[in-house]
Amino acid sequence: MKLYQSLCDVAKFRSAFDFGGREVAHWFPGHMAKGLKKMRASLKSVDCIIEIHDYIPLSGRNPVFQETLDIKPHLLVLNKMDLADLSHKQRILKELDRSGVKNVLFTNCLKQRDNNVTKLVPTVLEMMTKSCRFHREENRNYCLMVIGVPNVGKSSLINSLRRTHLKKGRASPVGGEPGITRAVLTRIQVCERPMMHLLDTPGVLPPNIESVETGMKLALCGTILDHLVGEDIIADYLLYSLNRLGNFSYVEKYDLQEPSDDIQHVLKHIAVKLRKTQRVTAITGVGNVNIIIPNYAAAAYIFIRAFRKGELGQVILD
Repeated sequence: MKLYQSLCDVAKFRSAFDFGGREVAHWFPGHMAKGLKKMRASLKSVDCIIEIHDYIPLSGRNPVFQETLDIKPHLLVLNKMDLADLSHKQRILKELDRSGVKNVLFTNCLKQRDNNVTKLVPTVLEMMTKSCRFHREENRNYCLMVIGVPNVGKSSLINSLRRTHLKKGRASPVGGEPGITRAVLTRIQVCERPMMHLLDTPGVLPPNIESVETGMKLALCGTILDHLVGEDIIADYLLYSLNRLGNFSYVEKYDLQEPSDDIQHVLKHIAVKLRKTQRVTAITGVGNVNIIIPNYAAAAYIFIRAFRKGELGQVILD
């Protein structure tokens, strides 16, 4: 009976997320034009573009890149696939094919050895042999440019290729927040036979994100700094997304009795379970009283981080 009641309650959950009438241009301002300008200036020495993206493979990509990608061989690498629900893989490939993206590779660059990463060099070599190199025809050294929106794993891919082909450690800084790579770097060698270098580039957001929903997906995946959007609303959108996808893994993880559509209720349980509390002063008619309350901000941060680390199950947000 309790299970039946829970299922009935889930059917009443939100069917749409209320963004509060926010305008996308004000909430998710596009930027990083300087980085894009430098990338375009470096194209004359580049043989192939490798675009990295993650588990929002359709709506989250930067359409401005298309102006650049049209004149070079282009490989789309969908990274962090350990976090993705790959039951949707064929649907994603068909959608990408309809938009003109023919070469796609699924990777998990944080694995010590990912079989799909080993396919990258042969794949780009085949693509480059089918493409005219113009003024670089006599040059047998290859240069690839790695591009993408922030925090999708560009530097992780470079380091993974170095581990695979050179047996060397990382040469490009990696972090869990967007903005680690802030400039177009010098060339980084990733393979010896053939001689191949990659250009690591800063993550570049589109100048105009197409919708508030797309912007929120990017924020949820860590592409936009949390504090610019607000961890409370990111956590609420995460709860809405998990419920919409029928993913109720958070119930067991945080000892809830049943799925919930109330983010305050969920965050309270997280704070209590993990003992994330804070002391505040309450003003009463008989003086000030110190009380202990759940730390909702800390709980929201934990909830979001758990999702990004794959602790709440595999999803595709598109």
